[in-house]
Amino acid sequence: MIIAKNDEAMRSKIWRVVMTVSSILIILIAIYLLTKMFTTNPLEGKWADEDGTYKLNIKSNGSMIVTIPEIAEGTGVDVPMDYSMDKDEKTVTIREDESVLNDLSDSSDGLYTVEMLENALSMITTTFDYSVDRDQLTLTEREYGEQMVFMKE
Repeated sequence: MIIAKNDEAMRSKIWRVVMTVSSILIILIAIYLLTKMFTTNPLEGKWADEDGTYKLNIKSNGSMIVTIPEIAEGTGVDVPMDYSMDKDEKTVTIREDESVLNDLSDSSDGLYTVEMLENALSMITTTFDYSVDRDQLTLTEREYGEQMVFMKE
């Protein structure tokens, strides 16, 4: 009675507009949720090794930052690295960049060398099968089957 002042044709028109807008909104939300569910990177986020050896900050653009908490004399270092992921095979390949390691070594004032960085990263620079279960990421080395377990931060 308040809407359209007892004009049935006007109320009908308002009802159609409301139903159309709400239907379009529901469809858009469903499309958004479906694309988010099937196109997102399951590895994206910040992960901490349960042993405290590594911390991973995985980004969706194929780059990641590996934090090594104690590499030399109680100091840590953040190492930018690249990765490629195959969602069908559920594999991830992590690669280091020699020029980045050289730059980090040069800027450390002798705290660590390229060889120290390579040794610290040797466990993580390979191809892994990955499994994500809620807040736990398990990386299983393809060749030897060794596992690394990370918890979401």
